[in-house]
Formats: sequence, C-alpha cells, structure tokens
Amino acid sequence: MSAMPRPGEVRFEALAAPWLDNVMQVEQQTYAQPWLRANFNDALQYGYQAQLLLAGDTLLGYFVAMQGVDEVHLLNITVAPRYQRQGWARLMLDALALWSRGRGAQWLWLEVRVGNLRAIDIYERAGFRRVGERRAYYPNGDAPREDALVMSLRL
Repeated sequence: MSAMPRPGEVRFEALAAPWLDNVMQVEQQTYAQPWLRANFNDALQYGYQAQLLLAGDTLLGYFVAMQGVDEVHLLNITVAPRYQRQGWARLMLDALALWSRGRGAQWLWLEVRVGNLRAIDIYERAGFRRVGERRAYYPNGDAPREDALVMSLRL
C-alpha cells in the first residue's frame, strides 16, 4: 500500500481533458466494466460536477455527479487501487454532499452493484440508505447483467 499523502498536499480540482488519460488508466485498473472515455467526455460536455482528488500530481480518485432539480445523482466515484482503504472515498462523498447542499439539493442518489459489498458499506457508513433495486442494471461481461442497489442520502 502506498504511503498516505501528507496534510496540505491533497486537493480537489475540476476534471479537465488533460487528465482523461490518467482517469482512464485508473478506471481500467479498478473495474472489470469501466466507463468509456466517451462517458467522461459527455460528463464534461454537459457540465456535470466532475472532480479529481489529487495529492501533488498523483491522482487519488475522482467522482462525477449530475445535478437535478432538488437532487444530485452520483454517477461514478473511484479511488485508485493503490489508495483504497485510506478514507479517500468518504472524503469525496463528504465533499460531494457539501457541494450538493450548496446547490440546494435535498437528496443525493446513487446506484451500486449488489455484489460490491465494500462500496455498500462505505455508503451506509456515510449515511446512505437502501431504497430499491434495479434489475439487470450493470453489464457484467459475458455473465448475466448484475442488479444495482439504489441508495439515497437526505441532505
């Protein structure tokens, strides 16, 4: 496991096109079914909230969220594999919740693979509640599609 970045060197920065190669590398290292570059390009084109979590020039993680009328929908949150289990996902969730409240949102929504127990635990510890399921929501390679757990956080 990599050393924890020192206080003061961690910051958020808006995702911009020059970072997409780094983001795609992390995405492909992390997921069997990663987002495509086109997904990130679309998010940037439509003005979604897309933030990088950086320590110096090192990409720790990122998230992409879409604002609705009184809610924000978390579309992607990823911590680079070498920095997982160090609290960065929770930091990004807290930052997203703060941004969402500042935009007048009352709810934060997300979907997560039913089999991603570690992520579900992180979301529940952050205050998210299970509110439903979406059948066959996620692609799963050659296997049957995987269900998604729908979770929400009242802001």
